[in-house]
Amino acid sequence: MPGGHLHSPVWQGYALYGSVDYVYGWPAFEANDGFTAAQSSLNVVETLGYLVYLWMVWKEGGRDGKEPGIKGRLEERVEGGWAAAAVLARFAFSVMTLSKTVLYGMNEFHSGCKNIGHNDASTIVFLWIVPNGAWIVLSAYKAYVFGSNILEGHLIASNSTAGPARTGISHKEE
Repeated sequence: MPGGHLHSPVWQGYALYGSVDYVYGWPAFEANDGFTAAQSSLNVVETLGYLVYLWMVWKEGGRDGKEPGIKGRLEERVEGGWAAAAVLARFAFSVMTLSKTVLYGMNEFHSGCKNIGHNDASTIVFLWIVPNGAWIVLSAYKAYVFGSNILEGHLIASNSTAGPARTGISHKEE
């Protein structure tokens, strides 16, 4: 919050966002609105999950002679049990990001835009809908990609070619 010990320089951009969306501003804080604290707790869990995913990729990547360090790891594939765990973690936390962001929108809709209704249309579009829409689109895409990886793994493990054709996942018999 503006005036807090971490506000400047770390969180200075949130002063603007807190004036656009009161969930993140003084009105929610002063009203003891528990939604902000509850979703912040989930943000911590989500962030820890993404860090675990990155740790798994970092720990198990780089095993096939590629250049060490970031560049080599970015060109890596993680295989075996670690890959399965990493894909599952990334899928789960992508769904979590998607669900939380949709929840924020539904919270506003069902409250009559209590926290953003004070803005003009341009502010709502560019400082609320566009950023939240980006989180929705990107996390939905990642959930789809990693969910497809999980489904493909199941199909391979079961030696099955059956499944929903619309997923675009193909299974080639060896």
